[in-house]
Amino acid sequence: MTTHLETSKPLSIAVLGGGSFGTAIANIVAGNNYDTRQWMRDPERAEECRRLRENRYYLPGVSLHPELTVTSDLQKAVGGCQIVFVAIPSKSFREVVQRVAPLLAPGTMLISTTKGIEHDSFHLMSDILREETSGMRVGVLSGPNFAKEIVEGHYTATVIASEDETLCTSIQKVLHSETFRIYSSKDVFGVELAGALKNIYAIVTGMAAALDRGQNTISLLITRALAEMMRFAEAMGADPMTFIGLAGVGDLILTCSSKLSRNYRVGYLVGKGRALEEAVAEIGQVAEGVNTIRLIKRKADELGVYMPLVSAIHAILFEERPIPEVIRNLMSGAQTFDVAYSVKS
Repeated sequence: MTTHLETSKPLSIAVLGGGSFGTAIANIVAGNNYDTRQWMRDPERAEECRRLRENRYYLPGVSLHPELTVTSDLQKAVGGCQIVFVAIPSKSFREVVQRVAPLLAPGTMLISTTKGIEHDSFHLMSDILREETSGMRVGVLSGPNFAKEIVEGHYTATVIASEDETLCTSIQKVLHSETFRIYSSKDVFGVELAGALKNIYAIVTGMAAALDRGQNTISLLITRALAEMMRFAEAMGADPMTFIGLAGVGDLILTCSSKLSRNYRVGYLVGKGRALEEAVAEIGQVAEGVNTIRLIKRKADELGVYMPLVSAIHAILFEERPIPEVIRNLMSGAQTFDVAYSVKS
């Protein structure tokens, strides 16, 4: 298959979304000498970013690349682009994709970076891309990627998932840098599901930290979270082995063990006695795990998947159950097999 990357035509790339990760991706791409446009919904914020050359709200202190174009004009952002990264929160994802779809040329590579699930449909973001566009090439970018550390040059890796191998190669090329590596996967569903699920468990490890629980507890929570994620993935038809890679256990460890995680910080504040609404408001950014927990609890019950941590987090956040009572119930539950998967000769 011939791609735009194989021609002499300069490559143009758009990033839809003005948050921290969208800004980090846009900066990387611009730094790799591609014509790069970042779209922000808010004209005032876009103007501020152009004037200050800094996304002061999401990545304060980080200089935007001099060649990065920031705009609130969607047509200007995506016109002539061969690759479009969609870094929009899940609740607004479909609406933005509907707006941009008529502006895209056939064969455009659409890459979702959003780790969430649509509330009404239980659709993942790649599903929405396919539903709302026609003739596009779809991929998903997910992994243990805090935007702040990416722009600071810390060694980082991520996963591009698509059944289109040429798309994966293209994204590896446009994003690769001395400190950023991109691995590929064909399991789009598994990679995307892992990115959505791990946010839930960061909430509970944040609660544990707020309650001054030790590293034994954090280790327990992370490993049992991985077991739940793999059980749920298998029930949904994804490859559970995807979850032992960067997009699964890699992202889970990162999100569950750092104060840079929005979901972790929400859990921490709830663990300190704040109401959920207050905690979310104080964070000031989207914590996808809060939206995801209701959806996963409902789907797990529907499928009969054993997910005690999901049930516990749901009970604390949405059923007004006291944390000590929920912990006691968790620790008195059935003691089952440690590892559910094995390699047999």
